[in-house]
Amino acid sequence: MTQITFKQEPVTLLGSPVKVGDTAPDFTVLANDLSEVNLSKYDGKKKLISVVPSIDTGVCDQQTRKFNQEASQEDGVVLTISVDLPFAQKRWCASNGLDNVITLSDHKDLSFGKSYGVIMEELRFLARSVFVLDENNKLVYTEVVPEGTDFPDFEAALNAYKNI
Repeated sequence: MTQITFKQEPVTLLGSPVKVGDTAPDFTVLANDLSEVNLSKYDGKKKLISVVPSIDTGVCDQQTRKFNQEASQEDGVVLTISVDLPFAQKRWCASNGLDNVITLSDHKDLSFGKSYGVIMEELRFLARSVFVLDENNKLVYTEVVPEGTDFPDFEAALNAYKNI
């Protein structure tokens, strides 16, 4: 088990950690309309998966905006995954005027969190992290942020995404 901090308090990560070079594991999450979405929906596209503890917090809001703004010009897809309910994600997108943001909820059974090793056991949130996958679902970049209230390394993640 890996340990990180959240608000300077230690938390334990559960699930199966992934690393660069691995084939990204499949997962099932919910779209804002409650339909199930799997990784295979995005086969043939490069993917930047931005993981946030809760879309309604300042750092998560900024992370979601930054990745969607910076990476949306690329030929691929940017996914934001959290354990927020699909209704909350939909409301956040609408209230912020963001029509092209793809938010997905791992609330139902933590399928994504288990498959990528980013469930914060003590909080039942997903740890702030970023995963970049090529068109064949090979992991080319991973980052689990050591302190959950800090930003990820935007530049490194975006460079990995843009250079696939």
